Parts: sequence; structure tokens; C-alpha cells
Amino acid sequence: VMIAVLLFLLSIVNINALPQGAPKTACESMTPFHGGGRITPQNNEAPYLMHLRRLNGAVFVTLKSPLSIPFQGFMLQARTPNGKPLGVFQPKAIKAHTLDCAQPGDTLTHNGSEDKQSIEVEWNPPPDYEGTVIFNSTILQNYQTFWVGVESQPVQVGKRSANDPIPNVVSTRRSTTPPNFSPEIAREAETVFDPFYEGCAVTKLCFGSPVNCVNSKNCKAVVAVTVSGDRYEFEMKATGNPGWVGVGLSEDEKMGDDSVIECARRGHSVGAYMSWTSGPPNSYGAARLSNPQLGIQLLNGSVINDVLYCRVRRDARTKVNGKFFDLVNDKYNILIAAGTDATPSSVEFHNIAFLASGNKQSLSDVSALAAASKLLIRLHGSFMLAAWIGTVSVGILLARYYRTTWVGSSLCGKDLWFAWHRMFMVLTWALTMTGFILIFVELKAWSAERNPHAILGTITTVICFLQPIGAYFRPHPGTPRRPIFNWIHWLGGNVAHIIGIVTIFFAVKLTKAELPDFMDWILVAYVAFHVIIHLILSVMGCVSEKSSERKVTSFPMKDLGGSGRSSAYADRSSDAPYSGFRKFILAIYILIVLALVVAMIVITALAPIEESWNNLRNTMKNAK
Repeated sequence: VMIAVLLFLLSIVNINALPQGAPKTACESMTPFHGGGRITPQNNEAPYLMHLRRLNGAVFVTLKSPLSIPFQGFMLQARTPNGKPLGVFQPKAIKAHTLDCAQPGDTLTHNGSEDKQSIEVEWNPPPDYEGTVIFNSTILQNYQTFWVGVESQPVQVGKRSANDPIPNVVSTRRSTTPPNFSPEIAREAETVFDPFYEGCAVTKLCFGSPVNCVNSKNCKAVVAVTVSGDRYEFEMKATGNPGWVGVGLSEDEKMGDDSVIECARRGHSVGAYMSWTSGPPNSYGAARLSNPQLGIQLLNGSVINDVLYCRVRRDARTKVNGKFFDLVNDKYNILIAAGTDATPSSVEFHNIAFLASGNKQSLSDVSALAAASKLLIRLHGSFMLAAWIGTVSVGILLARYYRTTWVGSSLCGKDLWFAWHRMFMVLTWALTMTGFILIFVELKAWSAERNPHAILGTITTVICFLQPIGAYFRPHPGTPRRPIFNWIHWLGGNVAHIIGIVTIFFAVKLTKAELPDFMDWILVAYVAFHVIIHLILSVMGCVSEKSSERKVTSFPMKDLGGSGRSSAYADRSSDAPYSGFRKFILAIYILIVLALVVAMIVITALAPIEESWNNLRNTMKNAK
């Protein structure tokens, strides 16, 4: 029974910071003696800042996290440049109490271990003191995770010090042990600070998705590798309500036969696991090892405000699935991925982010990693947009409404409308087949993403492939089987076009596409414009029929049961009425569709377009 009680008490201690605050024995070092001294302070940048505001001789100190990470405990002192505590804290509106370290009330610590988003406290200097003060703090996220020596920038206090209407002195975010003051050059205050990216390309190797996000410090998923001797620590972070984030070590830039460290949610905590990926010729996936903690140790993990973070230490040498991984001597491609869903035994598809490095690199080399090329994916998207938004739209319009336009004109012995229709459809076929081949060359397997884009695209491609074959073997006009061909050809073309447009809508949600949400609205604009043009031309066909004695068919469907030729073919001496207006509508249609296609291809080729646009703006600013 006593053992059970002891284990229960230890479990409580391991979760919460000391509820009564720091003891007087910590006055000099400001270092918690947690776990009998076995739990050491964090050695990375603290995710907490101090904002200082001088008012009527006092200084109001606000302690908070720019990442909205709560903390359970703290210890705060004001010190002279030589490290001597001074002044008095006034904990009036917060759950805190003072300690008498060098003099009464010169140190402040917490009363309770509940989560705190921020605290604000008043500090008063000694009446006769004028000079520099540095605020020094220890901040505890929880019992096992704390930072010692988080200091503010120096601030001048005294009778002649000015009031600060707003917090204008930002902490320098140092994290050192012990916290004795040592002068350092004050850095420019930052409005946004994410400590994860501090040291990237200087002291640690960083790689994240989307491309170039490490420079802009806004990655959806990112990994940082810190090497100290034979110690390899992997820090990972993902945003967007992730269920997991993982980093893989690969022999190439493709998924498959890779050693992966996963950090996955376990309720309100985080677990670390080793897994192994599969790829072509099998389906894509990741399976945890029978010993999922093989060669790794979780040092820290949290899930706060839809941000998942973990820090994992991995052995320098491990043997995984019969393959030897030597982090000291070998180079690897890095794969970073994150997704929203994870089960107790595995992670699901990386629907938040995925990116592979374009070349192998030693993990001790902190130089920037270039991402793997996505040229084939971009070409696939561009070709399909050109085909199913551009060429097929114009080709269908010509066949449906322009059979009695340009009467008497021919190209290569064929009516002009038919010659142009055939040209646009051949382009559609060539673009579609090329795009279909490119994506399979890139993926080398069926898409693992839970999105109907792949199956719908395959259906569209199959119909597109068969259409010209059927047209080549079409029966001659006037034969009994010609009406059957007319119906099948019309149905195949329209079904393929509709499914093709739906397929493009689904492509916007693909992780690999990296397309913005407003792409949907461009597609909606195209569909609306396409329908409006069809309605206008249909109405004009009806008006044309009534203004002419001959039959002008506005819908070629009326003739599908016959020879396949419109009744207008009976008189080929001139165009049907309002042919000039139809030509004008066709010109407008081609120009607007061309503009929409160009815009969508640019967005696809430069995806993610927001990042590309920001990089362009920065380049232009630097060039000035």
C-alpha cells in the first residue's frame, strides 16, 4: 500500500510544478531541484518573453508566451549589472508571493501550479537607486520542462526615468545556466518570435514544408536536427490541429523503405515511435516497429493551441528492418510530414504537409536543404488545366453551335468548324495522355490520398483515349449505324468534360498540389461563364431559326438520329443568320477562357502561390 501511495505521489509531482513556488535555496542559482537534480533545464530558446513598462518610477513586468504556451510556475528577480538582486515586487492581483533573498521582497514566485497564460506584476526600485536593471527569470512549463536564465533587456530606472505608454522593452530571450548577468548586445525588438527557428542554418539543420518556410518561419511541418558529439536530437513541430508529425531518413526523395520518427497525440500528451515506410510496388504506408521505441527517447512533447511539438533523441547508430542507419558517417534525404489523423497503432495520410529534400546531406551539416523537385506534378496539373478548361471547352463549343458558320470555307478539305474542332480535340488528347503519364512517372504507384481525384482522373483519361479511336472508325453519313455513333460520341465527350471539371475541383484539396482555396472560386467562375455562353448561343440559335426559312439547328442533338449533318447543310451558299454575333461570342469566350487557363496554370506551376509571391516581393525590395 505504501508503495502504491508513493507511486501516486510521484506521478502528481511529475505532472505539476511545485505548487508552493520556489524555495529560498534557489535564490542564487534560480534552478529547480526537480527529480533530485536529475531533471535539467532546457538548453534551447525559451518560448516566453518579458514585456517591461516604466510608470511613475516603477516597472510593470508582464511574463507571457508569444506562442500562447501556458506555464505553471516561475521565479523572478530584478538584478543590477553585477548580478545583485534589488527592489521589491508587489504581487497584488496575481497568485504569487515574495521571497527574501538578498533583502525583503526582492524575489517573486508562484503560489499555485495551474496553467497561466500570463502574469503582470509591479516592481519598485530602491528609493536611492538610479541605473540599469535586468529582470531574470526561471519559467516552468511543467515539472519536467523549464528554462533558467530568461532575461530582459537592460532598462534604466530612477527618479529621472521616463514613463513608457506601451511595452517597448522586449526580452532578449536568453536561456542560460547559471543565470548570473553577463552583458550582451541588445537586439532589435521583434513583434513575432518563434524560438523553434532560432539557430537554423547556424547551429542546427532545419527543413520544413512548404518550400522556403524556414526562412519565413511559418512552416506547416518542420524538423530541426541538433548534433552534439554522438547525440542526435530531432525537434519537430506541426500546425493546423495535427494528430502527428514525423521525420524520415531516406536513401532517395521518394517515400518507401525509410526509417521514421513519429510524434503522435496520446490524448493531451505526445508519444514518440519508430516506424518503417512502404512504397512502390506496394501501396504507400507507414507501420510501427514491433519495438516502437527502438533507439529513440522522447525528451519533450506538447500539444498547445493546435500546435504539436516534440523533441526526440535518436541513437547515432541503429538497425531497422535489417537496414543499418549510421547518422555519423552516412548522408540521407530528409522527409517531413504531418497529418490530422492517427490511430493507437499507426498514423494516417499526411494531409497537412509532406516534403522531401532534393539531395542527401549529413545531419551534422547545418546548411540549408533544397526541396525535391515537383516539376512533374506541376506539369501534370498544367497540362490537365490546358486540356479540360481550355482546348476541350472550345472544341465542344465549335461542334455544337458553329456548324453553320464559315459556310463555304474549308481547311485541308474539311469544313472550317470541323477542322478547328478536330485540332482542339487532338490537343486535348495529347495533353491528357502526357499529363497522365507524367503523374505515374512521379508517383510510381496509385495515390494514397483519400481523395477521388485519382479515380475520376483515370475515368476521364480512359474516355478521352477512346474518343478519337471511335471517331476514326465512325460509320459514313446515312448508314444505319451512324445515329448510334453520334449518340455515343456526344455522350462520351460531354461525360468526359464534366468528370474532368469535377476532377480538377478535387485536385484543389490535394496535399501535393499546394493550391490555395481561392482556386475553387476561379473554377466556379469558369463554370458559370461556360454555362452562360452556352445559354446565349442556344437562344441565338432559336432566334436564327425563326428569322430564316431554312432550318437552322441550335442544338445538333436534333440531328443525332440522322446522318450526323445539320439540316443547314442543305444550303451551303451562306452562313446562318447572326453569324457575326456568334463569331463575336466565340472570340470573347476564347479570350476569357484563355485568361482563366493562364491564371490557373500560373497558380499551379508556382504553388504554393502565396509563398512564391512573398519571395518575389522580398526579392524586388532587396533589389531596390
